[in-house]
Amino acid sequence: MDVVELHRRAVAEFVRQVGAVRADQWGAPTPCEDWDVRDLVNHVVGEERWTVPLMAGRTIEEVGDSLDGDLLGDDPAVTAKQAADAAQGALAEGVPRDATVLLSYGEESAAEYAYQLAADHLVHGWDLAVAIGGTTQFDPEVVEAVASWFEDREELYRHGGAIGPRMDGFSSATDSLIGAFGRDPAWTPGHTAVALLGAAFAVGDVDAIMEQVTEDCVFESTSPAPDGTRFEGADVVREQWQRLFAETPDPLFETEEWVVHGDRAIVRWRFSWASDDGTRGHVRGVDVLRLRDGKVAEKLSYVKG
Repeated sequence: MDVVELHRRAVAEFVRQVGAVRADQWGAPTPCEDWDVRDLVNHVVGEERWTVPLMAGRTIEEVGDSLDGDLLGDDPAVTAKQAADAAQGALAEGVPRDATVLLSYGEESAAEYAYQLAADHLVHGWDLAVAIGGTTQFDPEVVEAVASWFEDREELYRHGGAIGPRMDGFSSATDSLIGAFGRDPAWTPGHTAVALLGAAFAVGDVDAIMEQVTEDCVFESTSPAPDGTRFEGADVVREQWQRLFAETPDPLFETEEWVVHGDRAIVRWRFSWASDDGTRGHVRGVDVLRLRDGKVAEKLSYVKG
């Protein structure tokens, strides 16, 4: 398959996924922890909007900040389709004549640029699909072509910090490619909730913590032995965590490991505090979490005896 056709198919699938986003899903989390669904779609549409001036020979400096900010408007599906059509037209004209583009790292062939865009659309198409509950098994010919191209470039991407550690052990071609890009094919919105919950506890940000839990959340503390204390409802739980951070000298939560499986998660953590003698005391423990609709509905905490 030539790269223009590869790009066309990858982009068409992404546009199809955008068209499937429900009105209540634009703020949903994605595997890209800093982006919700709208942020992710805006990023890809931005790439498509950049394609036209770059293929016309303009530099990044010349384009400047003209494509910054929200590009989706009131109808993201229509915007995504229009941007995709314009980008596809620019590549279909430029690749056959061996055009070049000026990217952040220097001059590049239009064909290589098209491969990069096709790969990004495929991977972010997967990100979007799992975020909205869509299909995650894509056109096998597109997956095979991107995987073959990526094989010689994977370490360059990883060395540059563009992707995370490789994940292996998957049976399908799509899952294997997603794993090569540093993503977990088993990702759910709960993965993002657990990651953001840990980050919020690490800095003692109770408001950010509460954004990751349900209104009817349940928290079981570690004391008194043997069963701890059970708190129900967001207001009551908030009060407990506010007290913990306010009454503990220099508190620090550190996440050591976490695993999500379906609607359950386990987080291994270390909690330390400043002691009067200038040292730090600490305990180590685990949370057993129950997830619902991308948030934490139950947090049962245990410590080493």
